[in-house]
Amino acid sequence: MAVPAPNTQHGMRQRNLSLVMHTIAEHGPASRAAVAGHIGLTRAAVSTLVDELARAGLLVELGRTRTRSVGRPGSTLAFGESGPAGIGAEIGVDHLAVCAVDLSGRVRARIEEEAANRGRAPGPVLEQLGRLGAAVVAAAEREGLRPAGVAVAVPGLVARGSTVVVRAPNLGWEDVDLGPALQHALPLRLTVDNEANLGALAELRLGDPRPAPRDFFHVSAEIGIGAAVVVDGELLRGARGFAGELGHVPVRPEGRPCACGGRGCLEQYAGEEAVLRAAGLDGSGVALLRQRAEEGDRRVRSALVDAGTALGTALAGVVNLLDPQTVVVGGALAELSPWLLPAVRREMAGRRVRHEGIVVSRLGRDGPLLGAAHSVVQQVLDDPMAYTSP
Repeated sequence: MAVPAPNTQHGMRQRNLSLVMHTIAEHGPASRAAVAGHIGLTRAAVSTLVDELARAGLLVELGRTRTRSVGRPGSTLAFGESGPAGIGAEIGVDHLAVCAVDLSGRVRARIEEEAANRGRAPGPVLEQLGRLGAAVVAAAEREGLRPAGVAVAVPGLVARGSTVVVRAPNLGWEDVDLGPALQHALPLRLTVDNEANLGALAELRLGDPRPAPRDFFHVSAEIGIGAAVVVDGELLRGARGFAGELGHVPVRPEGRPCACGGRGCLEQYAGEEAVLRAAGLDGSGVALLRQRAEEGDRRVRSALVDAGTALGTALAGVVNLLDPQTVVVGGALAELSPWLLPAVRREMAGRRVRHEGIVVSRLGRDGPLLGAAHSVVQQVLDDPMAYTSP
């Protein structure tokens, strides 16, 4: 939870308003007394904060709560059906997607289209994404929601604190600023981040078990392989914002050439296209891989074992270096985990790395898109009064 330091009266008020919002987000509908208990303020102080948030349209009262305590029953507080919403967008190699998420975490609108974005010029991609985003914003507004911002997940490196995609090898993009084109179609506060980072944030807020671990390594795959490091509930971004490029860690230094310019990268052995190629399935997708694996196809299962072995090699280095509490497997890897993970664990054990905390994300491919939308919701929770009606 990012809240301002309470150096001033305004800062203290903003911090306390944020604490109330985060408490409702984390624990669900609750009484004033329950909120006060969670954040350590008096019930009178919480009531003042709640009244302010309710006047701003950020909280609603659902009615009286039955309790065993002495005194008047409390009113249950919750996020309403209307109010601020987060818009999440995703640029994939083979698709575009946009969704709207309200403060309670419900997806209220979503659009997804197939799109062959590899090698496609950024202009048409952003124009199509802007059109989808405008349609989702319109749908959200019809629901009484007020879009508070848009966050875009991309399969590449994003310069820290900017909207510039420095390099996205699987798209063929370098030094592309998403800001001008997208803000023309979506005049909202815009953030752009790596898809693996946003997938990790989704895992932190939506994943299992709840509460999610505060220290974990998140690895996911679509066409490429991305990863993110979460330490004490915060992303470890690195000096330039490029931390987590697991897909371009060499597992066979003299191996196959990679789109990044290197050789033997993990992506060339455990990425979706690499597994399809090894299985003899040209561009058929993860769904067919899973189906064939379930049916016992030996070539497919062998390809998945090889991919798991390569992934285990890379993860052995990660675990030795970072000692995460948990390794979370998401994206396409989650769908193929029954055949990948045994090989991952064998390879790690063979390298004398014993780490039993490898779990499969329940979010699967939706992680980056949901993480993008929830990153905007997080901004609202951190500074709620900045997102009230004019």
